[in-house]
Amino acid sequence: MKKTNLITLLLLLFAVFQVQAQQQNLPPLVSVTGTGEVRLQPTEVLVSLGVETREKTLDAARKETDKKAAAIINYLKKNGVDAKDIQTSFVTVQPIYNRGEYGVTTPDMYMAIKTMTVKIKKLDKYDELLSGLYGVGANRIDGIQFQVADLEKYKTEARKKAVANAKQKATLLTNELGAKVGRVYAINETTSGGGPRPMYKVAMMESAAADMNGGPSIAGGEVVITSNVDVSFIIE
Repeated sequence: MKKTNLITLLLLLFAVFQVQAQQQNLPPLVSVTGTGEVRLQPTEVLVSLGVETREKTLDAARKETDKKAAAIINYLKKNGVDAKDIQTSFVTVQPIYNRGEYGVTTPDMYMAIKTMTVKIKKLDKYDELLSGLYGVGANRIDGIQFQVADLEKYKTEARKKAVANAKQKATLLTNELGAKVGRVYAINETTSGGGPRPMYKVAMMESAAADMNGGPSIAGGEVVITSNVDVSFIIE
């Protein structure tokens, strides 16, 4: 047992010495963080909506909810929303008891909920569609998210800007010291948490809602896509 522990300790010391040796042999480096940002007007909106129904029996609650959900889907399709852009996301049926009475075992009523996510690609039709949805049975809106199509294309654009920004920073720093930027020694895209995978923050900055002249009831603002890269250049 003691021999095994000794071997393990020796291996750990060897690994430490290797790391220290590698660090001592590093070339002169300039390390910087580059940031790239792309700002866009949203091209579509993702709406989370649903139907909540309360009835005396479980079957009645389920049937009424299914009926309203079907009406919502039909309405959306008739108004130009593709079937692939409508997705049921949550379904539940549960009893509701009268909390004021002790020992009650029979439900006072049943509540059924069905929610779905809908992608609306024509933003100028948003107000009209939302009003119509309430009219056919939707009675809850759980979330609204503005976004852009072809997001990967804009991620690539943000990444290129981040790399260019890093090169600019490194050049400025080395020029001030009378040196030159050489080849790239290491490059990495980082996230605010987790492993070394690309970081893209999609932030929503919503502008003011309705204007005083009866404009649209919601404003998409802009979508901001940000990429950060850490780059080390060899100093020549």
